[in-house]
Amino acid sequence: MDKIFAKKLEKGDEIRIISPSSSMQRVGGFDENLIAKIRLENQGFIVSFGAHILENDQFSSSTIASRVADLHDAFLDTNVKMIMTTIGGFNSNELLPYIDWNIIRNNPKIFIGYSDITSLHNSIRAQTGLVTYYGPCYSSFKMDELQDFQTEAWLKAVTQSTYDLKPSSVWTSDLWFDASLPRKPMANQWKVYHHGQASGTATGGNIQTYYLQAGTKFLPHVEKPILFLEEAEGGGGLEFSRELAQILQLHGDIKALIIGRFPLVNKMSETELHAILNKFPILKRIPVIYDVDFGHTQPILTFPLGGKIAVNTQDAGEVKITILQG
Repeated sequence: MDKIFAKKLEKGDEIRIISPSSSMQRVGGFDENLIAKIRLENQGFIVSFGAHILENDQFSSSTIASRVADLHDAFLDTNVKMIMTTIGGFNSNELLPYIDWNIIRNNPKIFIGYSDITSLHNSIRAQTGLVTYYGPCYSSFKMDELQDFQTEAWLKAVTQSTYDLKPSSVWTSDLWFDASLPRKPMANQWKVYHHGQASGTATGGNIQTYYLQAGTKFLPHVEKPILFLEEAEGGGGLEFSRELAQILQLHGDIKALIIGRFPLVNKMSETELHAILNKFPILKRIPVIYDVDFGHTQPILTFPLGGKIAVNTQDAGEVKITILQG
């Protein structure tokens, strides 16, 4: 299937916020997240919301019909140039049988989210060829600390076709959405398990979600992929190992592996991570980088799933991740 690249954002463009997984209520409600709207508007964009954005059921979500309606409406609205999800969650894969893929294919727009939204990233690319973006959700923009880095990285991704991913100077693993809690910034460094150079097509996302579409028409076929994988809070070493084994079986022609930083609560030590990676011979033949700024720590980068990526850990003694087409 041919790739589709949506038009990049320009000042004055409209961003539509929808909740295809967890609702706005799960992250504090509409008013508590208004600072995110203000920050996006301060960058020169217009922010609008799906009609069912305030619905909330016993699963901290809304009906499948409501979520699909907001997704369809966002793609059909010619004023909307980018669709951003409120947050992740647990159930965006419920929507897949009910989505009209022709609507998305015929109205390509930038689509961005992370975590559980991985299910929609997979299915949109598999069914339409549209390149999507793994990056901060709407509620991520209410974080105060490290927001300048996160916003700058996001702006590069949604306004430029080529750019480098750069590490932040510090990182945190805090409840960023609760401003009453203290922050514990730590020095940042991307690390290399195995050196090398590679280029290929980016795929991946949240490792606990990515393989849910395995064996279905909703997992995109990606030749010689560069895999981006990260684990949400609550995961552990054995879970990560099992899921990584599954994904490596899905992608036997993997060209590089980039692992997002683990939340502190997961207690993934460098020793344990290396023990997991040591299990898989393929990972000693390709570039493998870890502790990269994406996933469930702060701040996070934005990059195109389905875009072309180059990885180089050998030149000038630095780790370089370049978006060649996104």
